[in-house]
Amino acid sequence: MGNLKIYPRKLSGEVKIPPSKSMAHRAVICAALGDGISKVTNIDYSDDIIATIEAMSSLGAKITKKEDYLEVYGINSPENIEAISVKDERTIDCNESGSTLRFLVPIAALFEGVNRFVGRGNLGKRPLDTYYKIFDEQGIKYSYKEGILDLKTEGKLKAGEFKMEGNISSQFITGLLFTLPLLDGDSKIIITTEMESKGYIDLTLSAIKDFGVEIINNNYEEFIIKGNQIYKSIDYRVEGDYSQAAFFFCADALSNDVVLNDLKLDSLQGDKEVIDILERMGLKLNSKNDGLIGNVSDGLKATVIDGSQCPDIIPVVSLVAALSQGTTEIINAGRLRIKECDRLAAVTSELNKLGAKITEKEDGLIIEGVKELKGNVEVWSHKDHRIAMTIAIASTMCSEPIVLKDYECVSKSYPEFWNDFKNVGGVFDEWNVGK
Repeated sequence: MGNLKIYPRKLSGEVKIPPSKSMAHRAVICAALGDGISKVTNIDYSDDIIATIEAMSSLGAKITKKEDYLEVYGINSPENIEAISVKDERTIDCNESGSTLRFLVPIAALFEGVNRFVGRGNLGKRPLDTYYKIFDEQGIKYSYKEGILDLKTEGKLKAGEFKMEGNISSQFITGLLFTLPLLDGDSKIIITTEMESKGYIDLTLSAIKDFGVEIINNNYEEFIIKGNQIYKSIDYRVEGDYSQAAFFFCADALSNDVVLNDLKLDSLQGDKEVIDILERMGLKLNSKNDGLIGNVSDGLKATVIDGSQCPDIIPVVSLVAALSQGTTEIINAGRLRIKECDRLAAVTSELNKLGAKITEKEDGLIIEGVKELKGNVEVWSHKDHRIAMTIAIASTMCSEPIVLKDYECVSKSYPEFWNDFKNVGGVFDEWNVGK
């Protein structure tokens, strides 16, 4: 992994925001479960999306990667005679993608045979107890190793009632929402506590509906799911990603001048919350050349930010908070500790090196605003794409250059990030620190 020396420069220009990773995962899965040939357009081949494409291929979908679209031959297409059920064991490599893992565990239980899930990084530390409980209740065999991802499952999921707490990761609920409509028999998911991450559930229900499957959502308290449904094959365009747009919205809040293109203003993405948060802090959003641009006229002010519905944007909004007047509190963000790295610890350690004043709490951060950031230090991405991109935006507010270790990890979600950063005026070069 390499080092990047980033120089303090203001950004100005236009960025086409990459397609939504959340919607791309969902579109690939629905198309792969479909009854014919789907075309999924506006696809960015990030590591996580490639993991989902390969995972669905290992279950029998035929997926052809074109330059910016996918041709998907659905598993349930009459012409697809890849008889998956005759395979004794299939390996599903999730790489480092938590979405791929948690979406695919129940989907794989649609089929006979043994499923072996493997992956890298922190994936083995992501809890899967919610599924183990269902497997225990239904007599599905499973075995796993502690600390690394090597999970084996055998046995088919049966329709029924599934009770789940609302404060678990929405990825578990999404995995079941994909799977249950295909079972023989009707099912119900009952949510036993207040639901967190509703935005992600909305995205799942929206994609499922686009592909012709009906699920009744009773106020996020229960989901009524008829069995024996069929995913229809369609042409589907993936919308722009608010979790990636967040980096450039935050850049605008920090007196850069970037126009963001290819975003849906009526998007259901939970990470669209970045606009509300930044507007509370003083950002004004305007339209320009069919895109969006933000500016701040009266300075940034502190606020309270609830991380429960939008964990992915917390690292970069913490940067804005670090340069706002007053003390910002980030609450309900404990889940950030089990992402690609412990993001609460990483944000605190790296931004404090640059002169921020951030204190960690168990499930959040206390951020006292400072006027400027310094430079001339080495910071580390923690091999986490969102930390790397946060530091890139931080560099625009530094007094001197900084050196970023392990900058390539952006490929996980936004492979073109450094090109886009450069195209709007970011200046950096590969730098060897003489090791």
